[in-house]
Amino acid sequence: MEDREGWTAAERAKIANHKANGSWSMIDRSEVKAGRALVRLIWVYKRKRNGSLKARLCVQGCAQVQGVDFDQTFCATMRPTSLRVLAALAASQGMMMRRWDSWPLICRASCKTAR
Repeated sequence: MEDREGWTAAERAKIANHKANGSWSMIDRSEVKAGRALVRLIWVYKRKRNGSLKARLCVQGCAQVQGVDFDQTFCATMRPTSLRVLAALAASQGMMMRRWDSWPLICRASCKTAR
């Protein structure tokens, strides 16, 4: 229990990060539409090698319905090679890359269904 404040701070940082990225918001149970269930969330905790504490908020993805529960996908990691490819692509097209959010690097993609 000695790390309780550290884990709580890690949880708060993760929730603030999700709110800042617009990927998550708190709702009241009364706002849930009839016939729909809330998606289950769990916290996953990890102590890093340097001693820092990391908390991840995970969702039970198999319970989600595309277009109802979500319309975008999020990937919380990016490989350095992927970043180099994006930078090279931008440079080859004469584009400038302006904004970098390197602490929680989030990639967003719209979900398009094949029909």
